Amino acid sequence: MSDVPEVPTPAWRTARKPARAPRKPPVTAEAIVDAALEIVDTEGLEALSMRGVAQRLDTGAATLYAHVQNKDELLELVLDRVNGEVRLPEPDPERWQQQVRESARQIRDVYAAHNDLAKASFGKVPTMPNSLTAIEGMLALLKAGDLPDRVVSWAADLLALYTTSAAFEQGLLGLEERRNPGATDKYFRQLGEFFFALPPERFPTLTSMLASMIEGDGDERFDFGIDVITLGLRAYADRMLAEKAAEAGAEAGAADGEGAAATDRPATAADGSTN
Repeated sequence: MSDVPEVPTPAWRTARKPARAPRKPPVTAEAIVDAALEIVDTEGLEALSMRGVAQRLDTGAATLYAHVQNKDELLELVLDRVNGEVRLPEPDPERWQQQVRESARQIRDVYAAHNDLAKASFGKVPTMPNSLTAIEGMLALLKAGDLPDRVVSWAADLLALYTTSAAFEQGLLGLEERRNPGATDKYFRQLGEFFFALPPERFPTLTSMLASMIEGDGDERFDFGIDVITLGLRAYADRMLAEKAAEAGAEAGAADGEGAAATDRPATAADGSTN
């Protein structure tokens, strides 16, 4: 009680200093990214805001801007953090297609583990260190397939679109399931009932294929897409190389024909007569 007099400290004992309130950990760019990713992991991408990050760090939004310019830059940093979770293998030319499939599945799973974060990657060209490392790794795997540079470059874009789209869908379903347990299974069960109730006379092709349309789990369907892409890349590259060879042959043939025509042409004397 405040009216009770204090007991003096004896001379042989060190006086105790009043306890200080614990200091808050300093706000750093890394702490900001940690907080942002926690929000995405618990509430989804739409819940992420500078204000929400500031509240999680028990500070003001203005403090964040000393480290992060705006929400767009924050998303770049979050994406780069997540891309740092990706570990791509050393390229093996004998297994390049299998490595691409395994790596694409890994990227999908890494993104899907963070709910719908993959949506933030659409329409953006990665420029940060971890993201560039992931791009470097995927390009190296594709180059191991002895594909032309243009095919490798365009294939990297195609694989990124396919992989992140699959991750977005998987993460979105996972987020909905966490919010409403059992809702996903219920939705797909009702969806199946709806399609099997469609009149065959109106939708003959669709209803005749329902069994095959519901076959396979997410991994099997995802791998099917990757295999179609990689097999198509090899076929496309071979066709492109064949077309270039045919063009080169046609040009060489035309040049030879012109040379032969010049050789067969009769010589013309200075006075215009021919020999």
